[in-house]
Amino acid sequence: MSVTALIPVRADSKRLKDKNISPFEGTNLLLYKIEQLKCVPLIDSIVVSSDSAVMLDMAKGAGVYVQKRPPEYCDEKTKSFGEVVEWVVSNLDGEHIVWATCTSPLTGSDIYQAALVKYFEVLGAYDSLVTFTDFKHFLWDDNGPVNYRFGREFVPSTELPNLYVKTCGISIAPRDKMIEWKFDHGQNPFKYMLDKRSSVDIDDIYDLACAKAWLDL
Repeated sequence: MSVTALIPVRADSKRLKDKNISPFEGTNLLLYKIEQLKCVPLIDSIVVSSDSAVMLDMAKGAGVYVQKRPPEYCDEKTKSFGEVVEWVVSNLDGEHIVWATCTSPLTGSDIYQAALVKYFEVLGAYDSLVTFTDFKHFLWDDNGPVNYRFGREFVPSTELPNLYVKTCGISIAPRDKMIEWKFDHGQNPFKYMLDKRSSVDIDDIYDLACAKAWLDL
């Protein structure tokens, strides 16, 4: 059962310029992720998919495969996310796809390996595997509290109902199913839980600073 790790990156980034190649640990986020994935025994091949010639050249220099993505599959306007997934995955080899974002640098090699072992163990009972972190905070909407009550029924945050945040670190599913779903995971994923450190996702300068600060923890 061949496994292909996909790193999707694009030239444009709205909140942090050149986010995917931001400096990190003496290299940049893209190259850092490539080296992490190279250390995962269950991954057979690594593909960087991008519209950026700079990033594709970096990937070639790192010795991994590249997929030149048309601009309309990168601008987040012309094509929906579902169409992007369908195009990208349809143009990959491998029976199983690991969707691996480089903006989750603390989702390390050991986590990918363990997640893949768990994925093959539970596949059938679940249709995919996705990384999550738990969410224990007091929520409000426009009408007031969502997940807690005032007065005697108030409980500490540790006793709040279970809520989960999908991280951007790992999604794993059969290639043909990703194409069918037009999404990187199914409706019945195994929740592979990560701690706060491992689940950090970089969208802005503050996230990047957090990831750098937590690197050696």
